[in-house]
Amino acid sequence: MKKLSYVFMVALAAYAFEGCNNAPKDAKQSADSVNKTKDTTNNAAATGGIAVTSDDAKFATKAAAGGMAEVEIGKLAGQKTTNAQIKSFAAMMVTDHGKANDALMAIAKTKNITLPATLDADHQKKMDDLSKLSGADFDKAYVDAMVDGHKKTLDLMKDEAKNGKDADLKAFAANTAPTVQMHLDAINKIHDSMK
Repeated sequence: MKKLSYVFMVALAAYAFEGCNNAPKDAKQSADSVNKTKDTTNNAAATGGIAVTSDDAKFATKAAAGGMAEVEIGKLAGQKTTNAQIKSFAAMMVTDHGKANDALMAIAKTKNITLPATLDADHQKKMDDLSKLSGADFDKAYVDAMVDGHKKTLDLMKDEAKNGKDADLKAFAANTAPTVQMHLDAINKIHDSMK
């Protein structure tokens, strides 16, 4: 009973603190926040703990946010573009990042990591900006976003594969990095062909 009331007080305090914060959190920030409260270094008995370090949890939320964005923006590109190369690339994004997202969700579930359920603010803004464009303007903006995004994702995966502490997340990053590199190579070819 004492444990239950403690959990209730922690939840109530978190809710009250959240109410005081005027700036709304996006999905990734919310997931990071939940993961921080589940960190075993704080109060594992009350929270059920998290089975990875905070850096590994942040990697997971960042990778999930990026992967989810690749799928959603890929779907948008599939609808908006008439360029066959871009349409094919966008379909690959939906398939490959969808599979990676599923694999990451499975790991997160076993490690008690909360992942974002919706796009974070940055990716939602990118999606909104792209949805306003059409034709060659859309194609150029989409390709530029994919080049930039895949460079960042590749760095993220390589860093986790090298420096991560959790074996499953390290393996996920190491296994995902070659696919991201292949995507980057493919989108760079498309980018070069558009010049």
